Amino acid sequence: MLLKDFISRARTSLSSLYGPEEAAAIVSSWCSDVLGVRPHTHIVYPETEVPEDRQPVLEAGLKRLAAGEPLQYVLGYAEFYGRRFNVSPAVLVPRPETEYMCRILIEKINSSGGIFPDLSVLDLCTGSGCIAWTVQLAFPSASVTGADISDEALQVASSQPFSGPSPVFMKRNVLERQEMSGLGRFDVIVSNPPYVTDKEKAFMSKNVLDHEPSLALFVPDDDPMLFYRAIADFSAGHLSSSGFGIVEINEAFGHETAAEFLSAGFSVADIYKDLAGKDRFVFFCR
Repeated sequence: MLLKDFISRARTSLSSLYGPEEAAAIVSSWCSDVLGVRPHTHIVYPETEVPEDRQPVLEAGLKRLAAGEPLQYVLGYAEFYGRRFNVSPAVLVPRPETEYMCRILIEKINSSGGIFPDLSVLDLCTGSGCIAWTVQLAFPSASVTGADISDEALQVASSQPFSGPSPVFMKRNVLERQEMSGLGRFDVIVSNPPYVTDKEKAFMSKNVLDHEPSLALFVPDDDPMLFYRAIADFSAGHLSSSGFGIVEINEAFGHETAAEFLSAGFSVADIYKDLAGKDRFVFFCR
């Protein structure tokens, strides 16, 4: 089988799900990963053959992609903060917005003037652990904890292929106050909790709805503040006096989310925008 023929067929298979450019990029990434070829190999060297032992792998991946499964799940990894993280359908595919939140968090710690000599960080709803690991790799001496309700997600978080100090991952339900009460105090609390309302499903792509974990995405229409209320309540009793927190939010509920942290007793609850200019994070501190 010629590589150019597979690529042509693969792009056609994905055309009903993605635009031409996105379909081409997905197919190129898949072929590069499986075959180690460059994006334009099939053009520069049209006689390039796909090795027989690689053909079943290519075809199996194409079948999953054509069914709408995100490329990152098919690859088994996602790029985040310049690193490659293991992912599976048990966790969300890390988004650029979350990457930007990590940048803000790291910059805040770096500019804190050394007030956290024994830095302790808690990542709630950790999922793949991309936030917890990014912080741990930025501050190797820090004590970083990641908590999630999903056993499968915690397995993914613990599987990340990084050497050196590792975050501690534990099973916790942030909505259960008694379950959370046993945790100590932290200098930084960060979270990307579920925040998409059920009614927003109508505007979401099929590959997200059908393949990414709904447990990590959705909140009821009648209680979009469900997780933020719990995080604010927990943070009020578990954030150190000089500490701070940051959460990723639904762009439609910036002021409502900030109000939850003010109601919990924090004197600062500032809304930060993402790179697209949308309300995306709330930074809070005493």
